[in-house]
Amino acid sequence: MSKVSFLSTPSYEESVVYTAVCRHFQEHFQALPKPGMRVLIKPNLLSARKPSAAVTTHHSLIAAVIRCLLEIGVTDIVVADSPGGLYNQEHFRAVCSAAGLIRPDIEPYLNRDFSYGQVRPSIAAPLVHSYNIITPAITADYIINIPKLKTHAMTTVSAGVKNLFGTIPGLQKPDMHRRFPDISGFSKMLCELAITIKPDLTILDAVDSMEGNGPGGGTVKHTGYTFASTDVFALDIAACRFMGLEPMDIPHIATAAEMGLLPDGIEYSGDEFSPSAQPFILPDATKSTSFSDNVPRPLRWAASKVMDALLRSYPHVDRKKCVGCGKCAESCPQKIISITGGKATMPRRGCISCFCCQEMCPAHAIGVHRGLKNL
Repeated sequence: MSKVSFLSTPSYEESVVYTAVCRHFQEHFQALPKPGMRVLIKPNLLSARKPSAAVTTHHSLIAAVIRCLLEIGVTDIVVADSPGGLYNQEHFRAVCSAAGLIRPDIEPYLNRDFSYGQVRPSIAAPLVHSYNIITPAITADYIINIPKLKTHAMTTVSAGVKNLFGTIPGLQKPDMHRRFPDISGFSKMLCELAITIKPDLTILDAVDSMEGNGPGGGTVKHTGYTFASTDVFALDIAACRFMGLEPMDIPHIATAAEMGLLPDGIEYSGDEFSPSAQPFILPDATKSTSFSDNVPRPLRWAASKVMDALLRSYPHVDRKKCVGCGKCAESCPQKIISITGGKATMPRRGCISCFCCQEMCPAHAIGVHRGLKNL
């Protein structure tokens, strides 16, 4: 049985968020770090976006976690993430600045070590022999994972498990998409990475969440809660239920079940747990229509494969919105996107529909097209 604390957190007002984090710490006091431990705070710092866009973990939550750690005697603290794009100090500082992290109670703890090392999963027959992981995650004695609750064009949900993908440095993340282009393989990689990183506590920012074409181009949805758990998979199950989604319909949750990683049950504490009043709007890329139900059962698997191929979603560029910044080309695992005449060009041949380009587009110029795959 795993525990998830669920607390009403109606705004990002400093006192409101601090009170919520204190309560989460109290709910999980037996698992808190001890003085002398090196603690990593791992937020979601996807890209250089202002806090009101609900793309990144809100700075007030990061500040509250730092304050609570200091109050229990933990002083060796680092805030680190590998945003989309290059993994270096200049890019990291730019993202932090846009996200509101350059403030006196956070800036001294921002990461200054942009090296990385190899970590081998401690499981039998791992999918990945070794992961390149940012050094702050390797050297930490205790990891606090602080994701943002969002929809995601590839994984459907971005919460605790998906946030740990940010421990892979810089442009090596698109390479992982290239290695695992289908959602089943990518989901297994995410689950394996989660048990390799093993966050000690995950605190979910669901004060303002994102629905629609997340994780970077969706719509802000005020949801007014924070969650916390020492079990990142239990937290993701709770997040799915809160979003009005069936957890086993989410690829990485279903994969975690197959791997035996899910808890036997979940105990909720704090405020009364209930789903969001309105289910989250899903990304265009994940919306599908099943035609296989009307096909004789022995043929359904083949029919499903055929229809998936024919009706596959892929990104397309709104040339009126495109500013030609090249972020899409930089993040493309297949390296098939080019900037021509100041606009992005996206051929369908070679596209693996990972939607990294949509995720990183600052101009919201990349949409989703569903139709017959043009080979």
